[in-house]
Formats: sequence, C-alpha cells, structure tokens
Amino acid sequence: MVTQVTESASNETPKVIPGISELPLVGSMFRHSHDRISLYQYVASECGAIGQFHFGPYKMVQLNDAALMHKALVEHHADLDKGDGMRKAFQPVIGNGLFISDGDLHRKQRKLMAPSFQPRHITGYADAMVAFGEQIQQLWPDGTSIEANHEMTRLTMSIVGKVLFNSDVFTESDELGHAMTTVLSFINYSLSHLLPMPLSWSIPRSIQARKALAVLDWRIQQMIDERGAHSEEQSDFLSVLLQAQDEDGKHMSNQQVRDEALTLFGAGHETTATALTWVWYLLAQHPDIYQKVQREVDTVLEGHSPTYADLVNLPYSLQVFKEAMRLYPPAYAITRVALRDFVLDGYPIHQNEIILFAIYAMHHRPEYYPDPERFDPERFTPENEKRLPRYAYMPFGAGPRICIGNHFALMEGHLLLATLAQRVTFELVAGTHCSPDPNKTITIRPDRDMRMIVHRRSNAYG
Repeated sequence: MVTQVTESASNETPKVIPGISELPLVGSMFRHSHDRISLYQYVASECGAIGQFHFGPYKMVQLNDAALMHKALVEHHADLDKGDGMRKAFQPVIGNGLFISDGDLHRKQRKLMAPSFQPRHITGYADAMVAFGEQIQQLWPDGTSIEANHEMTRLTMSIVGKVLFNSDVFTESDELGHAMTTVLSFINYSLSHLLPMPLSWSIPRSIQARKALAVLDWRIQQMIDERGAHSEEQSDFLSVLLQAQDEDGKHMSNQQVRDEALTLFGAGHETTATALTWVWYLLAQHPDIYQKVQREVDTVLEGHSPTYADLVNLPYSLQVFKEAMRLYPPAYAITRVALRDFVLDGYPIHQNEIILFAIYAMHHRPEYYPDPERFDPERFTPENEKRLPRYAYMPFGAGPRICIGNHFALMEGHLLLATLAQRVTFELVAGTHCSPDPNKTITIRPDRDMRMIVHRRSNAYG
C-alpha cells in the first residue's frame, strides 16, 4: 500500500527530509554526472516519498510520491519557477520560449498558444502524421538494418515540420536532426556541470553548438519568411504564432516567434521519437505482445492506413505506448526552484532550494507498479488506469505547466505505432542491449545504436 501524504498543520513540528550518505563538499555530484537515473532510484528506495542529496553546494529535494508531486506542481505552483540554472542553460540556445519562460510572459504565451494544441484542433494533423509513417516505411527493404532512434527522429521531425510549420523537411531531417541533437546535448552539458563553459567561448563544444544553432536558426527563419510571403490565412502553428494578438492587440515580436518556433520544433519531435524508439525495443523483446498489437491493427484496419477515427478501436496499441513511456519516460525528471519559503506536507522548503520531480523513479516504484521492471501494457487498461493514484503517471509533467503538446504526442505515438506495426516487424540485431542514457540530450535516448532488422509483413494488407 502507498502511504497517503496529507498536509500537516502549520503548528506541528516540521518533518525532517531524509538524505543519503554523500561525499564531503561535492555531495553526489559525480554520481549524478555519471548515472543520475540510478541515483534518483537510489534516493527513492532509501528515502521513500521525499529525499535529498547535494549537487556540489546545491541541495536537491527529490520528490518520488504522487501526492507530493500534486501538492508541489498544482497547489504550490506559484511558489516555484524554473530557476536561474535552467534559464542559463536554455536561454542562450532556445531563447525565452514557452518551456523556459516564467511569470507573466509564460502565462501570456501559453494563453495564446494553448488553443492550437487542444484535441479538437490537432485531430486535423492525423492524416499527415500517418502519411509520413507510410512514406518512411517504404524506404526499408525487407531484411535491411536500421538504427531505430535515427529513423524515429527523422520521422517525427518531418511531421513537426509539416503539421506545425507547413514545411517539408523530410529530405533535410538528417541535417536538422544532427543539429538539434548537438544543441540539446549542449543544453544537457550545461545542466549537468557545476561550472559549464558558456556558449560564447571559443572551445570545441561551444563552437559546435553555435554552428548547429546557426543551421536551426536559418531553417526556422526560412519557415517564418515563407509564411510571411503568403497573405492567405493558414492553420498551421507558425501561422498562429504570427497572427496571435494579446489583450492589447499586440503581436509577438520576431524574436519571440523565433524562440517559440525553435522550442516547439525541438520538443515537438524529440520526446515522441525517443518514446517510439523504446516502444520498438520493448516489442522486439516481447513477441507475444508484439503479435497482439499486430492482430489488433490487422483486424481493425484491414489494410488501410489508420485514421483518427480508428484510434478508439485500437486500445491495446495505446496501452503499449503508455507502458513504454512509464518504463522510459522521455522527460525522466523535471526541476523547479523555490521562490520563497513554504511547507510541503509538513516538510520545510526554503527559498532557492531545488525541487526535483523524479518521474522515472516514481514510474518504477513497486508501490504503484508491482514488478515495476516488467513490460505489461495491461497496467493501462481503462479499469487499471483508474486505480492508479492521480499523478503516479506523469510522462508529460503536471499542473499549470503540463506539456502543452501532450495530446499531440499521444495521438502521434498511437497513430505511428499502428501505422508501422501494420507494415513491418522489427527484430533486434543479436546482442543489442540498450539502456537509457540521460547524458546524450535532455531526454533518455538509448545509450548506443539500436540496430534493428526490418521484416516486411507478408500477411499485411496492401
């Protein structure tokens, strides 16, 4: 049974946040840099619902409990913001877009952008998502070997380019994907080091990041210029950004449009590509589940490409996608910084302390998910999902800052899983074993190439 966390009365003795054994001065900094996921799981196992460790001089308060995460991200959201560390890592690269902005700017930008990501609006993107899925699988001859993460990145980047910016980047996806990986790796480096070298310095890492950023900026600006050259109204996301007006009738500045476009271009493909990569890895290791997915898509689709209307009849495929994001949540942790002192369920949180929401660790707590390392899509039947404590599953975060593209990503993942499972079967190259690596970018991509052999389905329709 999971212990229910309740708010303590203010006159009660403050609770003490448990900690782990650490080195003097540096704390758990080296362990965090080497394998932060195992560190987060260790803190969760040793400390329970809440624990603490140190990254050099900085105290990290780690939350591993669904009720505590709800209290912090929802009830105390006004007491928290992204913090200077996050801003210093992200702003030199992606500017002040929705992901990193705070306060009035974030509220204004989210209000302008949120309608474009509501389910009723994004359903119009479904056919384009499927079309790119059908296009890419036709490039894989029977028996060919592919690198799964590369192909999924190529696919999701092409989708984001088309549906959000009405721009065809399929043939450019390798170059843009490499540039985005370089940029995200630099951000991850900045977040992972106590004294990171700035982007402006003339050292190899910073030079490579600046060159990659120049490629992305050029392509984003080209998309913006193309849109500005057409007077007719369009419904893609870039057009929404250019046309949006706040309460005073003001449009976004050119810089703000660039920042939001680059943020969405990066975040809009990276997380779904990572999630899908792990989906194929898990299915290849569990042929019985893989076959069940393929029986479902064969029965429902009867050879035609999936549509948005088909998704309601493909529940098992969605369960598989959700379970993969439980085991390997692309956003494996999020952080906030306390703006002021406050009390979280009796635990004192002090101004400027860093709160770490350990999503990966929580998704692997046996109190919520018995035998947590087992791949079991049955956890996400409607009945079982309802039994989960609220916020025990949060691959998209929670509260007012929940990922604005969560409905977009779920629909995209569901559609692409059905599209590709219908046409091909992926087999892991013998000896391939991958682990999540949080040091490559800001998600948990595999730690090595995920080589897979493509088998075209002779029993597939069409």
